[in-house]
Amino acid sequence: MIKKSLIALFILVNISFGQTIELSSTVISDNEKFITSRFMGFIKSVNVSEGDIVKKGQILYAIDSTEIDSQKRQALLSVQMYENQYQTMKRNYERFTRLLEKGLVSKFEVEQLELGTKNLEDMVTISKARVKEVENQYKYLTIKAPNDGVVIRKNIKAGEMAIPGMPAMVLTDLSSLKIKAEISESDLFKVKLQDEVKVVIPSLNYETIGIVESIIPSSNPMTHTFMIKVSFKISEKIYPGMYAKVFIEAK
Repeated sequence: MIKKSLIALFILVNISFGQTIELSSTVISDNEKFITSRFMGFIKSVNVSEGDIVKKGQILYAIDSTEIDSQKRQALLSVQMYENQYQTMKRNYERFTRLLEKGLVSKFEVEQLELGTKNLEDMVTISKARVKEVENQYKYLTIKAPNDGVVIRKNIKAGEMAIPGMPAMVLTDLSSLKIKAEISESDLFKVKLQDEVKVVIPSLNYETIGIVESIIPSSNPMTHTFMIKVSFKISEKIYPGMYAKVFIEAK
């Protein structure tokens, strides 16, 4: 009789207080950036290595400016050429305008010179705009960190070719850390968005309360688990890849 009473009490306690679900999880960054260059060119210098913590605006790597230097010289030569042609054409137009007043040249000749002067003036404006366009490219030769973070991958070396669209580095934002965990489909109904859960990072002996921020509705067909992400208060010593535990009080 006493034994039956103890069993009934044990069941009652479990029902009343629920069951704690423990999930092995990982610290991740919810904001990873693939760093690439806008222009092709040889890499002049690489200033960071994998694992380095960088600040926003810090120079990650630089591309040699030889090709853009050449483009700038050509653009400046074009400006000078069109300037000279324009000044010559303008003087001829002004001279023929005076001759037209004396009836020594035809109106057609003056109109042709006027049209040529206008065209060359436009070419001067276009070539000057080209110089500014080329000069604007210099700022893209120095690639800087878009935010604070840690370099988790580096695919380039000095002397190699930087190719637009090809990731040169991967930068992880340390201010946007989350806990990623897998929960079995049989326990999925026990957790919902905005639930409070306990987060523990054993290596740091760190414990805090997290909030279930997202539940990814895509089951892993091999393990029959769903992914959840938990936001939590970030400590300066926490980095992506650290092992963590999530404790969910089933209701």
